[in-house]
Amino acid sequence: MSDVIKKATRESYGEALTALAEKYPNLVVLDADLAAATKTGIFKKAYPDRFYDCGIAEANMMGVAAGLAAAGMIPFASSFAMFAAGRAYEIVRNSIGYPHLNVKIGATHAGISVGEDGATHQCCEDLALMRTIPGMVVLNPADDTEAKAAVEAAIQHDGPVYCRFGRLAVPVINDPATYKFEIGKGVTLREGKDAAVVATGLMVNEALTAAETLAAEGISVRVINIHTIKPLDRELILKAAAECGTIVTAEEHSIIGGLGSAVAEAVCEGCPVPVRRVGVNDTFGHSGPALDLLKEFGLSAEHIAEVVREAVRAK
Repeated sequence: MSDVIKKATRESYGEALTALAEKYPNLVVLDADLAAATKTGIFKKAYPDRFYDCGIAEANMMGVAAGLAAAGMIPFASSFAMFAAGRAYEIVRNSIGYPHLNVKIGATHAGISVGEDGATHQCCEDLALMRTIPGMVVLNPADDTEAKAAVEAAIQHDGPVYCRFGRLAVPVINDPATYKFEIGKGVTLREGKDAAVVATGLMVNEALTAAETLAAEGISVRVINIHTIKPLDRELILKAAAECGTIVTAEEHSIIGGLGSAVAEAVCEGCPVPVRRVGVNDTFGHSGPALDLLKEFGLSAEHIAEVVREAVRAK
């Protein structure tokens, strides 16, 4: 068996921007003094005249991006999720969201897996913040293939898009030769009837691993990858609710306001079944190795499997 390829989606982001630059000549990239970490440095090296380092001034960077969009460019404003969604929130809301400008936000280093950088940099609230901005599309790809496809989908979409990328290298689970990315459409990766696990980001691979473990126990689990948090694929989720009878959500984000909340809202309105949420439980993170932190905070295949077992028993 060949080794599993692992790659951080922040690297996919930088590579995709560079690969797409010739195809989209009005594409420009902004960064807030973090080009080496966000991997926009790859684009900077190839297209220095289309790269703008705005310094450690994220709010100002969002304002510059808004101006560039108003002038007909397609700007990708890049920084850590904590700063892009957190520090710059008011500018994103009022200068990008309110006028519905064609700005793309590339937010890297999201979630607990930022690791040793600690609680101040482990943004587990960004999906919730961005979901609340009217007209904002929110993307959270699961692997290298999906991340690269998400970047081009964001370019082709007319309006603001928030793209979430990670620091940690994760398995590549999608075949680049056959994978098709569509904003607002989830992907069923595995069929099942006893429960559905609706996952996003790096938790998609954990959900697949959990489903394999449970299959050996005779529990059939459907795994759905939701790469678009907003607009949510309600049809796919309600179908899973009706056919499986119970849903478990999994995300590297707070259980408040993110995928779990979005799914619970949809299910409550359209097909009420029990929904259990796997995520960060209303707490801050702390410094430590990324893989150890994911297990500590229950963001693992083992914990997903445990929650699914409980959900199936409760049916």
